[in-house]
Amino acid sequence: MNEHPIDDAEKRSGFVTFVGRPNVGKSTLTNALVGEKVAITSDKPQTTRRAIRGIVNRPAGQLVIVDTPGIHKPRTLLGERLNSLVDQVLGDVDVIGFCVPATEKVGPGDRRIAESLDGYRRAKKVAIVTKTDAASRDQITERLMEVDALREDWAAVIPLSALTNDQLDILTDELLSLMPEGPALYEEGVVTDESIEDRVAEIIREAALEGVRDELPHSIAVTIEDMRPRENSDLTDIFANIVVERDSQKAIIIGHKGSRLADVGKRARAGIEPLVGTRVFLSLHVRVAKEWQRDPKQLGRLGF
Repeated sequence: MNEHPIDDAEKRSGFVTFVGRPNVGKSTLTNALVGEKVAITSDKPQTTRRAIRGIVNRPAGQLVIVDTPGIHKPRTLLGERLNSLVDQVLGDVDVIGFCVPATEKVGPGDRRIAESLDGYRRAKKVAIVTKTDAASRDQITERLMEVDALREDWAAVIPLSALTNDQLDILTDELLSLMPEGPALYEEGVVTDESIEDRVAEIIREAALEGVRDELPHSIAVTIEDMRPRENSDLTDIFANIVVERDSQKAIIIGHKGSRLADVGKRARAGIEPLVGTRVFLSLHVRVAKEWQRDPKQLGRLGF
């Protein structure tokens, strides 16, 4: 017997964002729920710099996940702007998912973020213990108890692994049940509201982040100068700038005789080609914009 299709009047839709210290797996979780890579991931803190929306469609409704930067103590004007972006998003969403990795004890940073959720009364709160694939059963149990004790108003406490997809359906169902009733906010088939150019720039930045250390990850930005299909060819031509803050950083990105930049281009192309659906000619140029993270004009030019 066929199940009754869900009536539009019964469907739910709304916005959720995941918060937590940098590197607790928020972007990885976003991508796993959407089923496609919409947010770049890296083992560097502060990888996410914009509010990127990933869209999850289910028979019961639609979730719009707003992937935001991690909450941190800002050291630059960019850091301040990222924190105010998070604050703005938290004030607008229907549900906040607070993430803690199963592999690390709950610390002062987690407590501070959990307490700060008092400032967002409108949103329902869900606690999520991430990275359970990398933790023992005892660690997971300990983490669930620690997280549960942080607040009294959790709508749910859910352990999961975005890598192995363990318990993702449980989280999706729980989040949908907490959303207001209403029609879908995006057409079916849409996975993000990011433009192709923005997604390409992020893929290049992700490739440039791999293997760099210390302060350099924060100093890297990417702009797309031009992107167009080549005439009479199945190639897409992309011209992009990798922007850094100092000449010494430029040398690191380029590498010995251009070897590192060539490697960045190769990695980026592998991510861009499935997205644009053609082979790609990628021209990367490294330029220096002195201390751009602290300069309001430069930040504006780079889209922050």
